[in-house]
Amino acid sequence: MAALKMNISCFFFIQVLLLLFLSSFAPTNAQGLKVGFYDKTCPKAEAIVKKSVSDAMKNDQTIGAPLLRMFFHDCFVQGCEGSVLLELKNKNDEKNAAPNLSLRGFEVIDNVKAAVEKECPGVVSCSDVLALVARDAVVALDGPSWGVETGRKDGRVTNINEARSNLPSPLNNITSLISQFASKGLDKKDLAVLSGGHTVGQGHCPLIANRLYNFTGKGDSDPDLDTEYAATLRKRCKPTDTTTALEMDPGSFKTFDESYFKLVSQRRGFFQSDAALLNNQETKSYVLKQTKNDGSTFFKDFGVSMVKMGRIGVLTGKAGEVRKKCRMVN
Repeated sequence: MAALKMNISCFFFIQVLLLLFLSSFAPTNAQGLKVGFYDKTCPKAEAIVKKSVSDAMKNDQTIGAPLLRMFFHDCFVQGCEGSVLLELKNKNDEKNAAPNLSLRGFEVIDNVKAAVEKECPGVVSCSDVLALVARDAVVALDGPSWGVETGRKDGRVTNINEARSNLPSPLNNITSLISQFASKGLDKKDLAVLSGGHTVGQGHCPLIANRLYNFTGKGDSDPDLDTEYAATLRKRCKPTDTTTALEMDPGSFKTFDESYFKLVSQRRGFFQSDAALLNNQETKSYVLKQTKNDGSTFFKDFGVSMVKMGRIGVLTGKAGEVRKKCRMVN
């Protein structure tokens, strides 16, 4: 009997030790990312990134939205491994794919990386810099903050065709959008939430010309676009205009807020992909919920979806490298 009691006690003791052992790994997800990955190896890293982004935003407040967009464009092509930053002599890199030609802010990433390298050489990856910069840019635009998981390594490959085939288009319908997001492990809610990033920044006339002037090939406009808003856009965007940039969230494009969803609910989404959110019951329900004074969950949801997106195709451990300079492999 005594032996039995001893065996039971040992069993529970081992269970407790096992639980304690496993709990020590709790902050880390299955891919090896965790909030505070650099706490010991480069404890000032996140503070340096935050200051660098703040300095850049003081010089140009409009740079915040492009920095957020850059992280999205990185993650959807080969995963969140910094390939959007690489440059090739033959120009067959992601940067030169048509959807990325309007990206800007690469010099901000260079400056952030240089500042971090000065403090901790060879420790913080460019892909983690992108993730941290995106969060700090949103915060600087009066948006939410969230704990950024870090621990990514940088990829060594960039391919123009990967960008062409993997980045969702602002011309896509809801079926295509849902399919593309699902291929990255993101659901319909993530689609609606991350589309809310269009509350900041600008869009260019060529991407809406079809909605305004020739939606079905008969010289008509998109029936899903509010007629008064369409008339306003036509005054700013002529059929041959290839350069003009317009606010995607008029009057609020420098502030990260819920107003995007109100515009979409009023059929005033800038892109066809914005309007498409009303063509699925789940995404439409989310849009309408965010328009209620006491019902918006957008800020909390955005952080959750950004963390989820930040796990796409990451390289960790011995995979990849920590680039010394973000535009080239070591």
